[in-house]
Amino acid sequence: MTKPLIALYQPDIPGNTGSILRLGACLGLGIHIIGPAGFDMTDRALKRAGMDYIEMANLTRHDGWEEFEIWRRAENRRLVLMTTQSATPYTHGGDQTITGQDVVLFGRESAGVPPRVHDAADARLTIPMVEGRRSLNLAMSVAIIAGEINRRFGL
Repeated sequence: MTKPLIALYQPDIPGNTGSILRLGACLGLGIHIIGPAGFDMTDRALKRAGMDYIEMANLTRHDGWEEFEIWRRAENRRLVLMTTQSATPYTHGGDQTITGQDVVLFGRESAGVPPRVHDAADARLTIPMVEGRRSLNLAMSVAIIAGEINRRFGL
C-alpha cells in the first residue's frame, strides 16, 4: 500500500525539522525537504532534536520548488497543502481527503508558503483550532497529520 509523504517547504527552525525527521523515521514516513532551508542541514540543533534517527529517516531533499514540482509530477502525486487559510478540516476532507498518492505539504514556520505554492495545491486542509488562535508549532502539526496517516494507512 502506498502511503502519503510529508514535505516541508523551506523550513526555518532546525529543532522542528530534526523532530520531524525523527518522527518520520519512527513511523515509516517519507520526508521531503524543499530548500533552501533557513539553516544549515548539518546544524547542531537539527541533530540534537533528531538524534541518531536522522540517519534512519527516509529523507529526500529538493534544491527548490521547481525541482520538487518536476519530481512530484513525474511521480503522479497530488499536492495537499496544510494551511490555516482553509476551512476544510483534515478529518472531513470529502473529496479532499488525504490519499496514498499524496504529498502533504507544510509551510515555513515564519511565513507559510508563497501564493504560487498555495495555488499549486490540489487540495487545502487545516487542523481545526480554537477561534482566534494563529497556528500550531510545525512539528506538532506534522505529528497530528502523521498520526492520521498511520491510523488510515498503517505503519
